[in-house]
Amino acid sequence: MFYFNCDYMEGCHPNILKRLQEENLVQYVGYSEDEICASARNRIKKACGRDDLDVHFIVGGTQTNLISIAYALRPYEAVISASAGHIATHETGAIEATGHKVITVDGKDSKITPEDISRIMEEYNNSTTIDHIVKPKMVYTSLPTEYGAIYSKKELIAIYETCRKYDIYLYIDGARLGYALGCSENDLTLSDITEYSDYFYIGGTKCGALIGEALVIKNPELKPNFRALIKQRGAMLAKGKVLGIQFDELFKDDLYVKINTHAVEQANDIRDTFAKKGIEVVGNSPTNQIFVNLSDADNAKLSEKVGYSVWGPADNGLTTYRFVTSWATSDEAVEELKAAINSL
Repeated sequence: MFYFNCDYMEGCHPNILKRLQEENLVQYVGYSEDEICASARNRIKKACGRDDLDVHFIVGGTQTNLISIAYALRPYEAVISASAGHIATHETGAIEATGHKVITVDGKDSKITPEDISRIMEEYNNSTTIDHIVKPKMVYTSLPTEYGAIYSKKELIAIYETCRKYDIYLYIDGARLGYALGCSENDLTLSDITEYSDYFYIGGTKCGALIGEALVIKNPELKPNFRALIKQRGAMLAKGKVLGIQFDELFKDDLYVKINTHAVEQANDIRDTFAKKGIEVVGNSPTNQIFVNLSDADNAKLSEKVGYSVWGPADNGLTTYRFVTSWATSDEAVEELKAAINSL
């Protein structure tokens, strides 16, 4: 049986596994201060088009989010997020546990707009009780979003300029960034994302690595002593070369984009199959996540043949389900799913 529940069910790309085996008994200094991590950082800086970046390797996405937000915000400051944003829904209050409020907005396809940001900032600036409320100091968004949507370059520039207007940070969660970069509708490069954000992370766990994310910091205000907080929050891997190897391989010969582009192409094939069968495809997700509304009868038949996840209730007695391809999804698995869809 093939599963389309998420994009982190497999291990890592074979190139990484091979390199891990080759370097297994080679001694390196710890805590990501080795020459492999240095090489990986240089590859990422080159892809981002700047040398003045700090790049940190952190063990997971939730750790990266909570450390990045805890570092940037004063005790009385808050972060703005879409209501479906990962920090607001799937991190068990990790941000709140650092002492910071998450201010949510209801964005279409989990996207934040400049108007959302301006409204919140103007409400704060015009408050008559400003000493009694949290101060919004950061915008958090995901690329792609939790609903698989992407931002255009024009949209990202507008958000970034709004953040500059109000002197707040823009932080981008790139857990699935590879699938956004590999999407045919995308017009953003890593260089653009670097230019129009204060910091962001390049997802590895969901995009070909075994574990780990690469945090890229552009804003000089966010650089000093950042490693100290990584250590304090328990996210600094002693065997740092394990993380460095993965990103050194992913950013060699454009592998990161290539493998994730293939996953998006497979998702498009599945999405088209659902549509041709007359099954409603939900939302605007051009990346590796497919959301569809199924009847109980269709779900009962389909779930006997392939695995996928429940997303939530829909109208007319239907339920929304999510199907996800990954860098490792085989063509055989896609054909099996397509055959199951066509048999409904």
